Amino acid sequence: LYAPRICFPPRDLHESHTDSGRSWRVTRPLFVTRPLMPPLEEFLPALKAIWESGQVTNGGAFHQAFEAALARYLGVPHVSVCANGTVGLLLALRSLGLRGEVITSPYSFVATSHALLWLGLKPVFADIEPTSFNLDPAAVEAAITPRTSAILAVHTYGQPCDVDGLAAVAARHDLKLVYDAAHAFGVCDDGGSILRHGDLSVLSFHATKVFHTFEGGAVITPDAATKKEIDFLRNFGFVDEVTVVEAGMNGKMDELRAAFGVLQLKHVDAAIEQRRAIDAFYRQHLEPLDGLRCMPLPRLARFNFGYFPVFFDRGGREVRDAAYEAMRAEGVMVRRYFHPLISDFPMYAGSGNAGSADLPVARRCADSVLCLPIYPEMETSECERVVDSLKALLA
Repeated sequence: LYAPRICFPPRDLHESHTDSGRSWRVTRPLFVTRPLMPPLEEFLPALKAIWESGQVTNGGAFHQAFEAALARYLGVPHVSVCANGTVGLLLALRSLGLRGEVITSPYSFVATSHALLWLGLKPVFADIEPTSFNLDPAAVEAAITPRTSAILAVHTYGQPCDVDGLAAVAARHDLKLVYDAAHAFGVCDDGGSILRHGDLSVLSFHATKVFHTFEGGAVITPDAATKKEIDFLRNFGFVDEVTVVEAGMNGKMDELRAAFGVLQLKHVDAAIEQRRAIDAFYRQHLEPLDGLRCMPLPRLARFNFGYFPVFFDRGGREVRDAAYEAMRAEGVMVRRYFHPLISDFPMYAGSGNAGSADLPVARRCADSVLCLPIYPEMETSECERVVDSLKALLA
């Protein structure tokens, strides 16, 4: 068996205890993810520098350094970091001056569509493709009305959308195209960063992501003028002490999280390689199982291995939910990413194409998916534990 490399001190899967002369073991829960945490001693000098400077927010030295380092790492021209990914979506959508309807995916985290509601936009859901789990360009085009102003697509599980297909639809109908790239940190196609596509792309640096700053996010912009607009919007619209040019918000990232981000960039490549090894282990042992389908591995210049979804192809939701309950009872804390569909929540009942009949592929995926634990610290024994649990269920 190939054991993933470990950059943190190994964590025993079991703790031994003695009670009245008897030994017993307690198995710790195995969560679907754990945040990447670099050695604490490497972060202490940054904390000392922040304490000495006395500047903890408002575009300090670490904020500026993080934006520059992030742009270099991602291979994009301009980055505006912000408080979190949802704020990033709000900033991106607001900067485009959208009105009316926006076509988006029902198969995502609720923040994608919530951002539209917060800005007074009407989400219209389109179905997804069965292998990438991303918006189907044909379904998007069929959902366009005279009130449509934009497409908000999602690179689900880090798998790139059909960027050429969506760009063609947007161009034919004069629509803006925004990507929720919360899962797509570091992902590259043959032309470079996947974040270069569309009018704007938005990242999340939440603790569950491949790259995180505890909380945080960023808007990827194609030019300096657009970055300037985003930067005004994230800081109340201030130009200087007496000049306000936008009805902005407080969407800034503070110095502590920016400093943590600078440090994280030094460790994220090793973490992605560890994720790659776990992904390969799962595929080797799970792909032969009858009735279980792994997410296809995309053919890319670089993938980030942020998620490992599997799909129960027989028995539908009943079988998947039974597996969910059984695995969690054993301490393997799988998650149903993404169930329910966003379109199932009551605040979206009046949105376009919210019914199951309009979203058959998304419904099928939502009813059959389980995301398995995957994070850099996982040991071979923990990977085996997940695999053995699934094998027992499918026996």
